[in-house]
Amino acid sequence: MPPAPAPRLRVDVSGLPRYVPGRVAPSDLVDKLSSNENPYPPLPSVLTSMREELGRVNRYPDAKSGELVRELSEALGVPPEHLVPGTGSLGVARDLLYAAAGEGDEVLFAWRSFEAYPLLVWATGATPVQIPLREERHDLEAMADAVTDRTRMIVVCNPNNPTGTAVRRDELERFLDRVPGDVLVVLDEAYREFVDDTDVPDGVELYRDRPNVAVLRTFSKAYGLARLRVGYAVAHPPVAAALRACTIAFSVSGLAQAAARASLHASDELLERVRTLVTERARVTRALRASGWTVPDSQANFVWLRLGARSRAFTDACEAAGVMVRPFGDEGVRITIGTPEENDRLLKIAGDWRA
Repeated sequence: MPPAPAPRLRVDVSGLPRYVPGRVAPSDLVDKLSSNENPYPPLPSVLTSMREELGRVNRYPDAKSGELVRELSEALGVPPEHLVPGTGSLGVARDLLYAAAGEGDEVLFAWRSFEAYPLLVWATGATPVQIPLREERHDLEAMADAVTDRTRMIVVCNPNNPTGTAVRRDELERFLDRVPGDVLVVLDEAYREFVDDTDVPDGVELYRDRPNVAVLRTFSKAYGLARLRVGYAVAHPPVAAALRACTIAFSVSGLAQAAARASLHASDELLERVRTLVTERARVTRALRASGWTVPDSQANFVWLRLGARSRAFTDACEAAGVMVRPFGDEGVRITIGTPEENDRLLKIAGDWRA
């Protein structure tokens, strides 16, 4: 018998840009500095909340994440109807794109930036428009110049992944003033808690009087809940309502809701850990520069080395010495800030490699 015909799928799937997640560490003997994870485990109070929720996993979670929304509303000082939780900031970004863009539309973002953006835009049928970075930072003038009548969304990753650089308040406000009011601007602030530069604006403050601005946040990084996948958007009611219409029901598990709420209750203790990581970021940056490396100022929980064609060689040298870092093709290497001991091992490898 002749073989059965294969299902007909989209012909452009073969050319689809791939999202490449950080690899799983092969053993506990390897320092994983490749996925921008928080190196510290959840606090005891968060673990207790999760254990209590385990006894209810036979029941569906609250589809609206009502208690989490209420507590976020109080913490951020925004109306509950402006908040939409989802499966990490990545899942919320996907749903926002479905709400805003489709075939024939354009979505602008910097490049290199978060590597999932091209994939998410492609899935909507829209056209991704990539604006090259300038000196490792968003070129907001060029992005504003690239807006056309087909532009439906602009994504500004601030701080930017993987370079760690951030745009300042004055330049971002000038940019927002130039963007037409019918174009949605999404400020992806997955690393907001690591910012210590007072000139880097808080997107939630900017969104308040700008109806076309939405903000993405996550519990994955600073709050250390990467495996639970919980994030949220802050947006004005028309955008928030459209986003809810595109969000899959029960997208935030009960376990994730419980852990996120417990993390908010323990925010002072958790943000003390963030300050430790920020201090380590500064130490790692100083040490790398002292060894001759060029390191952009980072406002995230990682640093960026633009190594070009040497990226793979450096990555291999790190792995041979028991440290996983993240290469990005022939562009550069991103290194997550870990514990002081992990960072010391990375610095020794980097120093030896430069010698």
